[in-house]
Amino acid sequence: MAAAVVSHIFRPRFPSAKIKLQLKLLHSFSDSEQLDPSPAPCAAVEKPSLPALQNSPEADSLCQVLIRHHNPFHHMESSLQLYGISLSPPLIHQTLLRLNHQSKIALAFFKYTQSHKPSPPPSSSPLLDTAAYNITIDILCKVRQFDVAWQLILQMDSQESGSKPDFTTFFVLIRRLISAGLTRTAVRAFYDIGIFLGNDTFESSFSFCFSYLLDTLCKYGYVKVAVEVFNKEKYRLEADTKLYTILIYGWCKVGRIDMGRKFFGEMLERGIGANVVTYNVLLNGICRRASLHPDGRFERVIREAEEVFDEMRERGLEPDVTSYSILLHVYSRAHKPQLCLDKLVMMKEKGIGPSLATYTSVVKCLCSCGRMDDAEELLNEMVRCGVTPTAETYNCFFKEYRGRKDAEGAMKFYKRMKEEDSLLSPDMHTYNILLGTFLKLGKMGLAWEIWDDMNTSGVGPDLDAYTILVHALCEKRRWRRACEYFVEMIEKGFLPQKITFETLYRGLIQADMLRTWRRLKKKLEEESITFSSEFKEYHLKPYNR
Repeated sequence: MAAAVVSHIFRPRFPSAKIKLQLKLLHSFSDSEQLDPSPAPCAAVEKPSLPALQNSPEADSLCQVLIRHHNPFHHMESSLQLYGISLSPPLIHQTLLRLNHQSKIALAFFKYTQSHKPSPPPSSSPLLDTAAYNITIDILCKVRQFDVAWQLILQMDSQESGSKPDFTTFFVLIRRLISAGLTRTAVRAFYDIGIFLGNDTFESSFSFCFSYLLDTLCKYGYVKVAVEVFNKEKYRLEADTKLYTILIYGWCKVGRIDMGRKFFGEMLERGIGANVVTYNVLLNGICRRASLHPDGRFERVIREAEEVFDEMRERGLEPDVTSYSILLHVYSRAHKPQLCLDKLVMMKEKGIGPSLATYTSVVKCLCSCGRMDDAEELLNEMVRCGVTPTAETYNCFFKEYRGRKDAEGAMKFYKRMKEEDSLLSPDMHTYNILLGTFLKLGKMGLAWEIWDDMNTSGVGPDLDAYTILVHALCEKRRWRRACEYFVEMIEKGFLPQKITFETLYRGLIQADMLRTWRRLKKKLEEESITFSSEFKEYHLKPYNR
């Protein structure tokens, strides 16, 4: 019964949550139970997605006001800064997207928006629509505040406005639960979709939703759970190429190529034809996880890959750009730059235009082999051919500079990246690579410059950036600054890793700064208590250990 869901998930916390759920049937698993499902006819359901991050000067300004003026002990002070600003659903979406690494501030803004009385008088659509709820749920789930996410879902469902849960709401929740390793809870959430969206809607879209569940489980390495679920639901829908491809991918992802081949053979025996995607998944499994050294192993992997290419052609399937990109990735891992370039030329001769992934693999190989000039030339070729490099492509260069311990070269390339491609912003990984490089080499001035750029861009900092910085400051025995950023990290809603607590504690004790540690500990306890009282209607886990 649905009552079991609420009582199981929120046991002592939600005594009055959703009485109407008690009248609905819930398919529930305990975390110790085995799972198994499979699909039905694929309904036309829109692919779940959150609103895209767009250029919005107003959202940028609002986000900076919230971050700079946020007081974790009096969160409404942030909201007072919003006086006179006309909020709209698009502005709320863009602001929340920019606060995706600031869970506490995002929740404070969300809460303020709930109580905000817009002027002019409200239109037919609410300020907080379903998309705004979905973004907030995603932000909270990133820091594992799953109880609060469920509260928001119940809150949406109880409203009489148009802000109702949709497929994206549950797909976001399921993905975050699986990424946190809570696979059984994710499967329970999957079956809860019918309760909130209606059983008829769920059944008509079961195949689509089920494929998403299996795909997410496999992408995060939980293929055994996916197979259990698949087996349990076989009666509901007919297995097709897509489902088998997902499971083959899952086995290949965890390095079980033998099981991937087994499912591939089972698929063919059942008369289900393989397509190019299926072969690419199998090819990827053979190539990506294989050991390539010494050369004998590399040659064996290439032979197996060529056999897959031959089998594809025998079945009337021509290898596509993805197939060749996988092969190029093998050459890249084996540090065979000339083979990479030769294969790239061969692709062009066959009329297959290299994709972003293709170019990135070759750039990575050239960079790792020290052929930086050739890599830059290829980067220019990409642009000429209309393939726009991403931050990941540029990160290949930064990783090589890190390996060379070349801080000046990395900074020069970083500035060139920003100047030459104003449309491309460094991503969080770029900033973390550069921050770690400069801190490790003792280039504190450059490190702080990157830190300031990161804050100005609104991309970060994230948990990894704070962790890198705090650990580096501890290594340099700059305890007060380490404490400062440690507190800031928690105030912004990040739960530090256990090793960060231990490193800071051990360092302060060894430096005979026990009083500093006690003050820090007291402040964290106060912050945790205040955080709980600020959002007393939300069941947030404390941000301390």
